[in-house]
Amino acid sequence: MGEDRLEIVGPQRICGELLVQGSKNAALPMLAAMLLAEGVYILHHCPQITDVDHMLELLTDAGCRAHQEGHMLIVDTRGADRCRLEGSGAGKMRAGVTLLGSMLGRMREAELPYPGGCTIGKRPIDLHIQALGQLGVRFEHREHSLYAYADQLRGADITLDFPSVGATENVLLAAALAEGRTLLHGAAQEPEIVALSGFLRKMGAHIEGAGTPVIRVEGVERLHAAEYIVPSDRIVAGTYLLGAVMTGGELRLLHVPTAHLGILPRILTELGAEVSLKEERNEIAVKMERKVRAIPYLATAPFPDFPTDLQSALMAALSLASGPSFLEEKIFEARFQIVPELRKMGARIYEEDSLAVIEGDARLHGAQVCARELRGGAALIMAALTAEGRSEIRGMDFVKRGYEDIQGD
Repeated sequence: MGEDRLEIVGPQRICGELLVQGSKNAALPMLAAMLLAEGVYILHHCPQITDVDHMLELLTDAGCRAHQEGHMLIVDTRGADRCRLEGSGAGKMRAGVTLLGSMLGRMREAELPYPGGCTIGKRPIDLHIQALGQLGVRFEHREHSLYAYADQLRGADITLDFPSVGATENVLLAAALAEGRTLLHGAAQEPEIVALSGFLRKMGAHIEGAGTPVIRVEGVERLHAAEYIVPSDRIVAGTYLLGAVMTGGELRLLHVPTAHLGILPRILTELGAEVSLKEERNEIAVKMERKVRAIPYLATAPFPDFPTDLQSALMAALSLASGPSFLEEKIFEARFQIVPELRKMGARIYEEDSLAVIEGDARLHGAQVCARELRGGAALIMAALTAEGRSEIRGMDFVKRGYEDIQGD
């Protein structure tokens, strides 16, 4: 079996305890932030995933040195002096665009390949460009890259038309070393924004309001290296919790700040699971002893509502439910790429534009399916555990971008 394929013989139940890996979406902007100041940084609980490898490739291209020992990552940015990055890392993932804010903050100049990642929609970077432009950044679109420069970064009052996580991160990174105050309205409120702000404050930045719609940044003259612990990955946690629901399992997750899960515990309860939260111990447990219940209607939305990154796993769970469910995707227009793959396994799902109708009552069977993006690939693994017989999942390289040892080697 090749590295890009995974075989699963079902049905199997997800049971036991798991220490949840570090957050991909928190670690990547922290790595970008390291370019803001010279020094030696240490990240603990850093996930061992290919997206981190790709970001380290870009930092190395900029002149940094990196060394990973298990889940501890050491990055030396003292040699970072290149503002033109030509490595393939940025073309492999979306998060490379956050290097714009940090490179502009430190070097006042940046040239990056256009960002890549999963094919889940157009994902334009217009919001990033507009917001950074208000701080004094100018842009040039070149054939294969985006070039940005600024003679001086100055604080500004900025309003985002949509609470984009990436645009919020880029504003925080650029504003940290800008002259004067930046007031960001319509900011993303995701836990990853709170984590990045905490990391920047550890570096000496002055930031208030992270986790609310309005964030205030008072620019400082210089920052310094820092040591930080990456929070656990709420999307990985949600994937395994939904997998336990699908397989009739019993699962306890450790080291998961329950507040980071938003409305997910309520959704798990609506699906029919027994849910136990221990906020003081950062634990959540689920036990599923009945047939999955249908959810009449649910739409994806920014935190704290239901995340688009868990929509595929929820769709797979609802294919087993007693009755029809309706899911609306309001974040990305191409998030239903899992639908034809679930149909191969026996699911009855119909989609039109941003709405999916899941009939439910399916008996999933093994099949050869293909992951076309990160979260859909993880959801197919959960579905294969539920299905009768042998499944072969291709496209595991997508899954390895965000899930650490999901097959349990």
